[in-house]
Amino acid sequence: MANFIDRRLNAKGKSTVNRQRFINRYKQQIKKAVSEAITRRSVTDIDKGEKIGIPTRDISEPVFHQGQGGVRERIHPGNDQFTRGDQIERQPAGGSGGSGQGEASNSGEGEDDFVFQVSKDEYLELLFEDLELPNLQRNRLNKLVEYQTYRAGFTNDGVPANINIVRSLRSSLARRTAMTADKKRQLRTLEEELSELQNTAGASAERIMALQERIDALKSRIAKVPFIDTFDLRFNNFAKREIPTSQAVMFCLMDVSGSMDQATKEMAKRFYILLYLFLTRTYKNLEVVYIRHHTQAKEVDEHEFFYSQETGGTIVSSALKLMHEIQQARYPADEWNIYAAQASDGDNWADDSPLCHQLLEKQILPMVRYYSYIEITNRPHQTLWREYEQLTEKFDNMAVRNIRQVEDIYPVFRELFKKQAV
Repeated sequence: MANFIDRRLNAKGKSTVNRQRFINRYKQQIKKAVSEAITRRSVTDIDKGEKIGIPTRDISEPVFHQGQGGVRERIHPGNDQFTRGDQIERQPAGGSGGSGQGEASNSGEGEDDFVFQVSKDEYLELLFEDLELPNLQRNRLNKLVEYQTYRAGFTNDGVPANINIVRSLRSSLARRTAMTADKKRQLRTLEEELSELQNTAGASAERIMALQERIDALKSRIAKVPFIDTFDLRFNNFAKREIPTSQAVMFCLMDVSGSMDQATKEMAKRFYILLYLFLTRTYKNLEVVYIRHHTQAKEVDEHEFFYSQETGGTIVSSALKLMHEIQQARYPADEWNIYAAQASDGDNWADDSPLCHQLLEKQILPMVRYYSYIEITNRPHQTLWREYEQLTEKFDNMAVRNIRQVEDIYPVFRELFKKQAV
């Protein structure tokens, strides 16, 4: 009889295979619900799981049923109202139903939406599906292939320096146990029988001698089993893998000036949290540089970037200058894939916007892979937007988008980082 053990890492009471099949089958409905759910969330719980409601009509299965009309015979047990040949009136369309908001049925009962719980990982996977960093290229370091040695279990062949003593002795013990277990069992039986005969008066001497010979033969065969054999030897196995040499850094520039009210700052934070989750989930070893600016720019850590209350006037060029200084000092363009994302409400000193244009055109855009600018405002665009729009006509690695309300954040984010066609 064969026993099959399912060792898939399924949660208690759930089937991973069926769950993935359901997600793949109704991915469009689930992705739509996920994109709608993100606008209802606060900044602190934007990366948690989600309960998704799918309309029952979207998950209905095709079935065979009898159509209206035609001649059919029906048997109604216990019928005391009709006789053969009577005609039954057709039920009025719509039937009778309650006052609920569910989908009405011909039995007068409504149907609620199907509620499906997605985990945090499933939620983020659906959120960032088909997204990538644009123009990511292999840099100059990829011309040199680097390898890193790592432990990769054990092998039967190797050099003496890599022998694993514990594994070898364990294998030797297992082999000796398997080869001598039956012989030792027979030896114990014969020794017990010999002991009884030797303690029995008038026992046959020939029988005793025969048993002694068999015992000696078994002991000799057991002794011939070697303590350790070449078959038992186990060696530490070492393998080599390539070290990824494509390096990328993302500069996040956020305007925190006085013109950015609390609602505008919240939308900017939502955009950057989405960007942070996307980068950390999709790419390993990608560095992120956070820059906050008003009249002066400052490099900050992740916590200060999202939660600091510092504010002031507006000089956008200060952030661009600081970004260029950091890039020149720590991230050479010939060794790093450089990206930047800037968020602002568009307010800036009129004399500073041409300077921003000049800094981007001469110093930043020629060495970055992709520069995205989002302007969070419902007002008419000002000089900064116009200067940036002129740059999009000269450079294909720059994109400008406008966000007017919370519902625009996720669609704009997907548009900026959608996967490029090959």
